[in-house]
Amino acid sequence: MLERTRTAERYARGFTAALVAVATLLLAANAGPARAETPQAGPRAVAESR
Repeated sequence: MLERTRTAERYARGFTAALVAVATLLLAANAGPARAETPQAGPRAVAESR
């Protein structure tokens, strides 16, 4: 048979879950692709000279 949990325990679990969710979102937001050391030159348009 399941025992009832105290209200304080439920709030503590909810608060802990919220902190873990925020920390996960912050880590995911800061984790991105690494920047290249030197920018690569893309194709350049050549203007015709007359």
